[in-house]
Amino acid sequence: MIIKTKAPVRIDFAGGWTDVAEFTAQSRGVVVNAALDLHVHAEFRPGGDTIRLVSEDLLERVVVSNLSDLEYDGRLDLHKAAINMLPVTGGIEILTRSGVPHGSGLGASGSLAVALLAGLAVQREEALEPEQLAEMGYELEARELGLLGGKQDQYAAAVGGVNEFSFEAEDVSARSLAIDDAGLRELESHLSLVYTSQSHFSSGTHEDVWKAYRNGDGAVRDALYRIRDIAASVKDVIEAGEWESLGRLMGATWEQQKLLHPTISTDAIEAIQRACTEAGAWALKATGAGAGGCVLVAGPAQRKPDIESAALKAGAELLPCAILRNGVQVVKEGEGVDEE
Repeated sequence: MIIKTKAPVRIDFAGGWTDVAEFTAQSRGVVVNAALDLHVHAEFRPGGDTIRLVSEDLLERVVVSNLSDLEYDGRLDLHKAAINMLPVTGGIEILTRSGVPHGSGLGASGSLAVALLAGLAVQREEALEPEQLAEMGYELEARELGLLGGKQDQYAAAVGGVNEFSFEAEDVSARSLAIDDAGLRELESHLSLVYTSQSHFSSGTHEDVWKAYRNGDGAVRDALYRIRDIAASVKDVIEAGEWESLGRLMGATWEQQKLLHPTISTDAIEAIQRACTEAGAWALKATGAGAGGCVLVAGPAQRKPDIESAALKAGAELLPCAILRNGVQVVKEGEGVDEE
């Protein structure tokens, strides 16, 4: 039986960085984010006498005879970690692909972890709740592979929708925002997601920021607390439909985010920001840790064509998308999975 899964990536309006364990061990973190109809896909084909791991977009393939032969060597380590956490008997082929650019800053690695674990759980005939998948996805990246990062990506991928997540020590609480379908479409009319055409790889930036935080750097600590406090205001603004205020809060978040490390904003992001602002945008912010990847632009709905045209002229790529209420989805062969 072939299993297919897909998990959405996300945009975050405010609060990114405050979901990381370094911060939540001492203070409550808050993130408001939304799942998108852009997905990471995984397909599971049991059979044969080997374990075959394939990333179609990265053009990488790993084949081993036994689980004990899997080594974390930088080649499809997420795939290896997932099958180590939820091993299956017999041979299997696992194929994955992403609907977003590599290094987009949209949480695709967290989505991939959730998609892999969801499919393997079904293969093992185990029923896991979305929150369990999110926690396991985080454990896969943070504990199994020792990667720096927070929990918002895995929770958005598993749960879907528009949520305010609170993170405190090991505890996570989620509040789904009260916004109907008409409100979602109105919100989308004020947003543009653009890719800077530069891959975002944040490990070095993360290491520097959290080293400064541990060393008591006042500027870094103050910026993180301000990011968290701004995020705590975003839920009410979205539920009230105050879109320009949302844009201003996104912009305020970005200004604080840039104070964390000099690499967070790039020449490409600055050029896109200037172009979009001149075209009438209220504000923008990076969707991940910064240093490339995607930016989320907010502005008046009537100026959206001008804003997007300006972003294109500044060297960006548009990523058309909509906000999605569903989290990770799992189907069996023949039930159909929508493709990007």
